[in-house]
Amino acid sequence: MENKNNLSFEEAMLELETIVEKLEKGDVPLEKAISYYQEGMKLSKMCGDKLHNVQEQMTKIMNEQGQLETFEVQEEE
Repeated sequence: MENKNNLSFEEAMLELETIVEKLEKGDVPLEKAISYYQEGMKLSKMCGDKLHNVQEQMTKIMNEQGQLETFEVQEEE
């Protein structure tokens, strides 16, 4: 299994979507479901961290351009 820390945001999201699909089917044994859930939570945190880093980078770039407004990533609802 490849190191999860080296995944791009898109790769992590794809893995997270796959886990969600497996769990939504409902035919996963309890022990495996818990394992999927734990992996999904790690991927979710990784994605959140990556988005936070992008937000900080964009704020820095915008401030360098003379704009003082903060940049915020808009989450889908």
